[in-house]
Amino acid sequence: MASLGVLVRVMVIVVVTTAAVVDSSGLPLPGYDGLAIGFYKEKCPQAEDLVLAEMREIVDEDRTLAPALLRFMFHDCFVRGCDASIMLVSRNQTGERDAFPSYSLRGYEQIEKIKAKLEEECPMTVSCADIIVMAARDAVFLSNGPRYDVETGRRDGKVSFQFDANNDLSPPNSNIVDLKIYFSVKGLGWKDLVVLSGSHTIGTARCGTFAGDRLYNYSGKGMQDPSLNKMYAPELRKACVPGDPTDPTTVVMDPGSQYTFDLSYYRAVYNNMGLFLSDQALLDDKWTREYVARMAAAESPDEYFRDYAEAMTNMGRLEVLTGENGEIRRVCSAYVD
Repeated sequence: MASLGVLVRVMVIVVVTTAAVVDSSGLPLPGYDGLAIGFYKEKCPQAEDLVLAEMREIVDEDRTLAPALLRFMFHDCFVRGCDASIMLVSRNQTGERDAFPSYSLRGYEQIEKIKAKLEEECPMTVSCADIIVMAARDAVFLSNGPRYDVETGRRDGKVSFQFDANNDLSPPNSNIVDLKIYFSVKGLGWKDLVVLSGSHTIGTARCGTFAGDRLYNYSGKGMQDPSLNKMYAPELRKACVPGDPTDPTTVVMDPGSQYTFDLSYYRAVYNNMGLFLSDQALLDDKWTREYVARMAAAESPDEYFRDYAEAMTNMGRLEVLTGENGEIRRVCSAYVD
């Protein structure tokens, strides 16, 4: 069974989520394991403003890079933790970049661009790992989402394995049991799962990642997924050809709201218009289904925005390297072998 396979592959990781705080003077107080809001307050006080300024330029030039850089943080944090190991380059093509889930990942050049700017202002101070987290936060903000406080103080990892990326990232055809397992082994719960899934409110997906399961060969039966909205399916079929698992054609994940971070994703899922099987799977669990229904009916995104900030903070704490662990790199895309 798929769920058993997931259990065999993974290792339970205990994550402590004690919040960092800032005192009345504005100086950071250390949070758990060295993370803090305002970590660079003294060493590089302009760091977060510089990241936002660079992100504005990046998104103004290409709006599709906002969801791409949000996705970038997921790929980094779920594999060996939030340590920028996704940026490392393997000459032998055995790094995270070379894994199957990374084949359409974008954002490497943009993270390097932001890093170069910070190196001009504060040499060897701000980690690539923190840049990835700050860039994801600003990608949400520049898509009309919330701009929440982020904990910083991470250091960069020195290890990157293709195997880890192939095994630690949940596939888009995951069912709800497997999704909850993938999250639980990282110390994240059902609410983190359903809230972070809302990131699909911006961006696009390649047909090859969903067409087989949703449109043409559901459960290997050569049929359309019976749960897929019957009015929505024909539109997807116009874009995606059958029988091509590498089809690069892109489809908007949240119809009508490609560039706006809002609640329309939950309305789509509630109406069986989620693009991936993993989106549809949120309706197969009591707790995630109730959350989808509540957000789909909500008049204001305020509750969701609060939940999203908390869930992103939880993800940003995964297996972090702080203190004397890891390193600060001058260039994020260093060779790992």
